[in-house]
Amino acid sequence: MKVGLKLHHSGAGASPDEMRRWAHFAESLGIHLLMTADHVALTPDVLKQYPAPYYEAFTNLAWLAAQTQRIELGTTVIVVPYRHPIGLATLVANVDQLSGGRFILGVGVGWSEPEFEALGVDYHQRGAIMDDYLDAAKALWTNDVASHEGPFVSFRDVMLSPKPVQSPHPPIWVGGASNVAIRRTVRVGDAWHPLGIRVGWLKDTGLPRLQRLADSEGRPVPSLCPRILCHLTDSPLPDDERVAGEGTLDQVRGDLEALQALGAEYVVLDTKRNSPTSALPTHHEEAFRTLTVLAEKAVDLEKETVR
Repeated sequence: MKVGLKLHHSGAGASPDEMRRWAHFAESLGIHLLMTADHVALTPDVLKQYPAPYYEAFTNLAWLAAQTQRIELGTTVIVVPYRHPIGLATLVANVDQLSGGRFILGVGVGWSEPEFEALGVDYHQRGAIMDDYLDAAKALWTNDVASHEGPFVSFRDVMLSPKPVQSPHPPIWVGGASNVAIRRTVRVGDAWHPLGIRVGWLKDTGLPRLQRLADSEGRPVPSLCPRILCHLTDSPLPDDERVAGEGTLDQVRGDLEALQALGAEYVVLDTKRNSPTSALPTHHEEAFRTLTVLAEKAVDLEKETVR
């Protein structure tokens, strides 16, 4: 099981220098993957959760590709309906080229209705738009000259160059935990990327649902690559109230062991709740300490598995 990290790329304290520092820290620690998220229009509802500044995902990742050597780079997640699929496919291919084939494309439908309104995109059609746009992007990545005829976008004889380094395209991780999201994962994704889950729900409900939908579609079961919290507490939290990744070190270690036992290929750690935005200058150091402890535990877990 590989360990990823959600980059701190928004809010007070987010800056090029700090993002470079995060990337170098993650790579030196042996973390396998660094991911960034996606908002384009900072509407009031977005700002409540993600204060300014908010660094744009693809520009950020292209820059980080030049700051790193080995670590994979990805999105958790890109809101597909925000960008025309030709532009989206071009950005993905370019970042994959600039990183030497280190890019992972996490995708989602989005949640902020005011942001959709600001961008002139139909919020209520966002799932159908996403499906059409992903089909169009795949056509561009996998054909020398592509055409697409869909309900939301159509084009003929368009060449995308350069193509992605990874063939047929970078891995696609689909976010969301609804039946629709899981079915979309089975149809178009290489991995399922649920966020903020409980391990018990994943074991008893989420993964069996993924298996059933894959069987009904006659397709392989996508990999499991969840994003969980990275929030250590001094005292244990009730297991029926906490989500994966929060609690004491023993509780979080137990979550990592359980996710590995469930076959997770990656687990992405998110330190967001570790840091009130009002005290963000301390967040980086606190997060680095927490991640160092968890990385050491993950290495111990890997050694135990090998033995």
